[in-house]
Amino acid sequence: MFRSMMLRFVLPVALASCVVAYFGLPYIERLLAEWFRSDVELRAQLVMHSVEEPITDLVEFGTDVRLRAYLTKLAADERLLAILVCRPNGTTIFRSDRTPSTIACDPEGISDPARSRILQLPSGSVQVSRFDFDGAQPKPFRVLMLHDLSFVDRRQRTARDFVLVFVGISILLLALLIVLVAWLQLRRWVEVLLGDIRGKRFHDDAQSPRLSLPILSQVREVLAEAEEKQRLEIDFRENWTPQALQQVVHDHLDSAQVIIVSNREPYIHSFDAHRRAFWQVPASGMVTALEPVMRACSGVWVAHGAGSADHETVDRYDRIRVPPDDPSYTLRRVWLSPEQEQGYYYGFSNEGLWPLCHLAYVRPAFRASDWRAYEEVNTKFSEVVAVESGTESPVILIQDFHFALLPQLLRQRIPKATIALFWHIPWPNAETFGVCPWKRQVLTHMLSADILGFHTRYHCQNFLDTVDRFVECQIDREHMTVTLQGRICRVAPYPISIEWPPRWLARLPDVATCRTTVHERYGIGADVIIGLGVERWDFTKGIIERFQALEVLLDNDPKHRGRISLLQIAAPSRGQLPAYQALQQQTYDEVERINSKFTQGEWRPIVLIDEQQEPLRVFELYRAADFCLVNSLHDGMNLVAKEFVAARDDEDGVLILSTFAGASRELPEAVLINPFDVSETANAMEIAMRMGREERRNRMSLMRRTVKENNVYRWAGRMLMDAARIRQRQSLPSTVRRFGTFGR
Repeated sequence: MFRSMMLRFVLPVALASCVVAYFGLPYIERLLAEWFRSDVELRAQLVMHSVEEPITDLVEFGTDVRLRAYLTKLAADERLLAILVCRPNGTTIFRSDRTPSTIACDPEGISDPARSRILQLPSGSVQVSRFDFDGAQPKPFRVLMLHDLSFVDRRQRTARDFVLVFVGISILLLALLIVLVAWLQLRRWVEVLLGDIRGKRFHDDAQSPRLSLPILSQVREVLAEAEEKQRLEIDFRENWTPQALQQVVHDHLDSAQVIIVSNREPYIHSFDAHRRAFWQVPASGMVTALEPVMRACSGVWVAHGAGSADHETVDRYDRIRVPPDDPSYTLRRVWLSPEQEQGYYYGFSNEGLWPLCHLAYVRPAFRASDWRAYEEVNTKFSEVVAVESGTESPVILIQDFHFALLPQLLRQRIPKATIALFWHIPWPNAETFGVCPWKRQVLTHMLSADILGFHTRYHCQNFLDTVDRFVECQIDREHMTVTLQGRICRVAPYPISIEWPPRWLARLPDVATCRTTVHERYGIGADVIIGLGVERWDFTKGIIERFQALEVLLDNDPKHRGRISLLQIAAPSRGQLPAYQALQQQTYDEVERINSKFTQGEWRPIVLIDEQQEPLRVFELYRAADFCLVNSLHDGMNLVAKEFVAARDDEDGVLILSTFAGASRELPEAVLINPFDVSETANAMEIAMRMGREERRNRMSLMRRTVKENNVYRWAGRMLMDAARIRQRQSLPSTVRRFGTFGR
């Protein structure tokens, strides 16, 4: 600290003093020289004035002996070096013994008009003073008096040494004074700061002594920065937030550009009956999870523009800022022809890969034309992502089975990109995946990613088994990596989740009000228990099995008739496919059959809402329900379960959850069921109806803590931090030498 003071205060003063001494000493020396020379000249004039008459008489009337004796006596003065008496023609009348040989009575020197001049002789400086006696007739003469100026040089050196010593002592004293004052001031500041800390006076409205305010403001800033960084570090481990995720992108990824690629867009623009554009959020667990991440990272989301008004709402570069009510990132829409959409989306993706990866016993269909469309669309998306990439090394997060070919296509276009592919659906065992005719192409393209993410470790192990069977590569099962052609791909589980807290809760009333509203809206009696199902209309969700389980419950215990209603939200999805059309028709038939079988007065066992609901309305239903039934036949994660838990800030309600959903591994406090056993599902509904308030609170409290800690920001943050480590590892020279260029 004192060293810092010396550098800040003492050193500038010392430098300034040296500059003053450097330029001031010559001036002082000149001043002293002029002063002494003037003094010598004045002395010479006084001497000459006192001897003027004797010298004149001796020159005119005296003898040479008398003149020499007089002048010799006069020249004996210590500072008077010599005396010359000369005629105007240059002849010498008298020359003292100590007169330098270079001084003579030459006519030129005598005719010099200067009355006084300085001569530099080998012995030192000499001042020559000239006095003319022109009035002495008939024999005019002049006297040259030479004074030794060596004493001036000695006095100048003495003065210079004195000035230097004075400056040095002054600098030292000034430095000591500054250090003393600074130390006293620092001690005073420390005392004041300690008082402020003890008094907790670190808020903007705190009253602190005036003396401490300047430094206190700086200390406040430093403490605020340290506290914020420490809080974010804690968030990384305990409570992930959007700010923590932004900090990961800033600190660990050096603010790299983040690009998300998915088939489903986060906001769809459509026309209403009056051709007016409106926007809505699609029914998609993937969108539910990723949209908060994109808002936190402020990147680019590349997706298929499928809305009827999507073309009319983008700019000339096919971009639009979203969310529409509070823009924070860019949505880049990609346009597909009807043939491409049919082959890529409905064909290979949803008639091929979707049933292949789900154990829902629907036979997958693989057609060569669908595969060609799948290749075309993946290539088209790779071109768009390359255009949207603003740097040579962006972080690209590819979503789901629609883009299995995209990692290798992007690697060819953006070699230095960090690519992560997250598979949102289950990965089957190797034998099942072997049904796909293009399994090797799919696997090798996927392995060009730096990270392959799945919901569970079981899915990761299935993928490694599949790669081991169909691709020649090196697999490290301990570290969960696959090395193919010198490139390392990390395979890891990243259980996806939802944002915490859900932003929709702030716009909803309390649970009691939501219950009253929902009961009145759907004509359900106030004393009727509501069981809730929220799904896309998909054969993997177990909607038919759910209805059959309710039928078993009402058959086994007739007293439940009139006491429970199942409110089922089924958002239409993939309605062009025969399997989905058949499912929808079967759903209508089952609802009509069961309602006809048990309806009493205005009570209906099943209330089917066959249209998409806005997120705000869905969360209202979560808060109104007595239990939520998630009986997926096979699911990657199923975020409905986590949304229901997040919505219940009253710590009430019961979650019935399928063991074939990934969420069951994180939420064991739910009532777990085998969805294929409708009797077991019926028993679970009865357990939910009879469960006491204390048990419901304990179960929900534990589940809410899990969802809070493992929220979507943690999911994205873990993946991005792994991506950051991979980027750092790839930048090491030894790694590059070992594996070559990572773009290959």
